[in-house]
Amino acid sequence: MAATDEITAGYAALTEGVAVVDRSERGKLFLTGPEAKDFLHGQVTNDIEGLTPGLGCYAAFLTHKGKMLGDLRVLDCGDGLWLDTERAALQELFTLIRRFKIGRHVELEKRTIERGLLSLIGPRTPEVARSPGPEHAHAPGNIDGTPVRVVATDLGVDLICDSARTETLLAALRGRGAQHVSEAAAEIVRVESGRPRYGVDLDEAVIPQEAGLNERAVSFTKGCYVGQETVARLFYKGKPNRHLRGLRLSEPVPSGTELHLGDKAVGRVGSSVVSPRLGPIALAIVRREATPGDELAAGAASATVTEIPF
Repeated sequence: MAATDEITAGYAALTEGVAVVDRSERGKLFLTGPEAKDFLHGQVTNDIEGLTPGLGCYAAFLTHKGKMLGDLRVLDCGDGLWLDTERAALQELFTLIRRFKIGRHVELEKRTIERGLLSLIGPRTPEVARSPGPEHAHAPGNIDGTPVRVVATDLGVDLICDSARTETLLAALRGRGAQHVSEAAAEIVRVESGRPRYGVDLDEAVIPQEAGLNERAVSFTKGCYVGQETVARLFYKGKPNRHLRGLRLSEPVPSGTELHLGDKAVGRVGSSVVSPRLGPIALAIVRREATPGDELAAGAASATVTEIPF
């Protein structure tokens, strides 16, 4: 299906101006207690103990075999650790923490319903809300009377607020010039930037290195964590059998479409969108024999493998 006028207008705001996307459905938790950092450090792939108030990081949590159960953002708020994750991974994260915190001085609070989350995206974002620093840096702020936590992202800033103030905050951002756009429009920009999404591009069969996440999500200098042996062995001694790639499609295809190189199945389409700038594109984790420049069959469509970002 071709991009609609609404999505095209939203895409223009996201890439040329400033747009706001309501992502309050993301799973949100708050971890407190004197052992919170040490505990989470041993459960996820990135360096949690190295965080200080005002900083954060992206991480994954894995099975003992190094496969992804989900990914998350961790923010050191001084009085505890803020965690947010895809809704599809929330139950796994909640269960992991509840199961392994027994005997530790750690308390877990649910924040999914209690907190709203709005994303500002686009080159004019600083005109609406100033970024507190590099990606994952964060600081308290105030938008026209609404207290917020401002979090730097790769494409703008996220604003976390009390859920009862979400609509008020959204109105204030629109008043400052942000255009309210759909998640569908924002997904186009995410795919163009080559960032995979758990539950669509990533699942419990994926090792972080296959998805190109090592640089963003994995510390190779920290202590032990669940799944570390597999991740470290692949990084130092092996070559992943699969890689996250972009696809330039001859026509739109649905997520889940099987990809073939000749007679061999080499993967499935993950996120699939129609970009007003690039046309039909997608992300996919494909076997390493499918290299950039190769043409794959995607159902009745053809798919040219590309590097990412597009």
